[in-house]
Amino acid sequence: MIRIHRALIPFSLVALGLFCPEAQDLSRYEILKEPLITPMAHQKMLVVESKGDPNVVAGAAFSKLFGAFFKIPGVRMAPPRARWDNPATTPKADWVGFYALPLPESVTTLPPGLEGVRIETWEYGEVAEILHIGPYSEETPTIERLHKYILAQGYEIAGPHEEEYLKSPGMGNIPPEEYQTVIRYPVRKRESSPLYPSTV
Repeated sequence: MIRIHRALIPFSLVALGLFCPEAQDLSRYEILKEPLITPMAHQKMLVVESKGDPNVVAGAAFSKLFGAFFKIPGVRMAPPRARWDNPATTPKADWVGFYALPLPESVTTLPPGLEGVRIETWEYGEVAEILHIGPYSEETPTIERLHKYILAQGYEIAGPHEEEYLKSPGMGNIPPEEYQTVIRYPVRKRESSPLYPSTV
């Protein structure tokens, strides 16, 4: 479970109209009010890596990310993402987070002088997703619901916990009860066993 309470996007981006949820078409995410397993293409990303409790380090990581992003020619704004692959038993101070924005495939190099950011490809394939509406502090039941769905469909988690922030702190005057977060995991078919028989 990932809880990030600090502003994810600098206010200046909202003021400039560069990222406004009202201007985004979020209707395609409505289907994710129910958990779903679907194929997802790999995505080239601009990434900032930061170690520490997300509640402490996320604000600075996203500020660095957006500062670099808008220095790259030809980019278009999209909801930011973050992922963690730390086990739940790892202290949050030791978590390594990857804070990212999608890049067009045409971007192959970064402008000179950009430090602390890199280009990488996030691999997906089949993913399990669900839309969480509300505060991050109330994510746990949504995440547990997605985990149960993955198991019931004969799958297992095969990659990091990922969140995509459709509506979040810093995107204007959005109250916590209206935050929208896609929770996502890469998944794979689970081998049949006496404990978990195949559903196929």
